[in-house]
Formats: sequence, structure tokens, C-alpha cells
Amino acid sequence: MLSILAVFFDSFIPNWHTKMEKIDYNVLILVTQGHVQYILDGKEITAEKGDILFIPASTVREGKNHESGLHQKYTVVFTLQDNGIPNNTFPIDQKFHHIKTRSLEYMKHRFERLYFDIRGDKTHRDFICLGILQELIGLFARELESPSITPIKVKYAKIIERFLLENYRKPIEIDQLAKLIHRSPGYTISVFKEVIGQSPIKYIHQLRVMEACNLLINTDMTVVAISEYLGYYDTSYFSRMFKKLTAMSPKEFMMVGHQVEVSMLFT
Repeated sequence: MLSILAVFFDSFIPNWHTKMEKIDYNVLILVTQGHVQYILDGKEITAEKGDILFIPASTVREGKNHESGLHQKYTVVFTLQDNGIPNNTFPIDQKFHHIKTRSLEYMKHRFERLYFDIRGDKTHRDFICLGILQELIGLFARELESPSITPIKVKYAKIIERFLLENYRKPIEIDQLAKLIHRSPGYTISVFKEVIGQSPIKYIHQLRVMEACNLLINTDMTVVAISEYLGYYDTSYFSRMFKKLTAMSPKEFMMVGHQVEVSMLFT
């Protein structure tokens, strides 16, 4: 049984340091900016932006700011109790794990959601927060099982992803993306899908539809205006793509959007 003890967000804290001690809880960490230094059972570990760490109970741990500067990270502290019954469902081996996530923005959003939801006295807070932690652990375990991806592929995918994030409202061709990394169109599609989990074209549509969700909820723009703003000059095509990705039409989403966790529509 999982039990959340605390969720922290450390944001560029001067002189940040955790003393050396043997911990009696598990720790799940996502680094979102900078570098952070740990000593775990006598071994030095440096984590950087996009890294997720799982530190199991009984680890002798010490942490501090990296010499390169301050950092930003989310930390979830939790226990795993079996109440005397062997627990075979926890998907992570009880040892230290350190990976670079292929879904940084989504992981960041879920850690952030957990951080905010665990505060305050909201209805069903504990149940919801436990579900988010289980999701994070499951996603982490899934990435652990995936074949390792070479650093150069990650670099290529991030170059393409950054370009798409900055230009998703514009017409984009695969040849244009291939030129960014000086590789063939076929390789470009393959490496992006391997690292990010979907093709560049689907990723563009997802970015557009996510922004459409925001505009439908928070502005008085019409569906036609949003379609044109996002680069869809055929409103019917925009509506079909919106429904394909969210299972709702834009008009249906307008009626229920405030009650929906938008990011969950795209998992």
C-alpha cells in the first residue's frame, strides 16, 4: 500500500542541502532545471533537467546544489507498506534507478498537479493524489523497461520538438524538420517517434488541439476563429482532428471543458 508523506518543489534554493542519513522512505524526483548532486550509499550521482530518480528506503543519502549552480525539481516522499502481505504489484525494483524521461512536459505536469493537489482541503484529495503517484510510478516503470535510446537520438528529437513547440501554428513539412538535424525524412520521423512516442505530425496536431482546448475554455473566440488561428483553414477538418484526439467535438468540449483535466485527454 502506498502512502504519500510529502511533496516538495525546490525552486533555485541557495545553499540547498540534505544531510547524510539513512532514509526510511522512498523518494521519486523529477529535475526540471539545472543540475543537482547526490551521494547515495557512497556513490556520487549528478541529475540534470529531464532526469527522474527513484531512491529506495534504506539508502544512505546526501544531497546538495551542483557546482554549476542552482536547480529546480519536484520530490515525492512516500512509503510502501505490505501490512504483512507480500506486495508483488509495485512495478519498480527496490533499488536506485536513474533515467532521462522521454515525456518531460507530461511528467512535469503530473508532478506539478500532485504538488498542488496535495495542498489544501479539497474533496477526495488523498484518493486523487494517490492515483497521480501511481500513474507516475507506472510511467517511470514503463520507461525503465523500454530499450535504451542513444544520447544523439535524444538530441535530435529535442531539436525537432523545440522547433515544433515554437512553430506549431505554421505549416510544417517533414523535409523542413529533416534539415534541422541533417538527416533523411524517414530517419527524422523514426527517431522522433522512438524518443517522443508519436510522429511529428501527430505531435503538431496534439499541440494545436491542446491550445484549442485552452482557447475554448478561456476566451470568447469562435471555433472558426480558433481553427484559423491554429493553422487549420478548413474548420471541418479541425473539428474532425479535435474529436479524434479528445473524443469530443469543439462545441461539446466548450460545455464540459472546465470539468476536464485537459492533459489526461492525450494519454
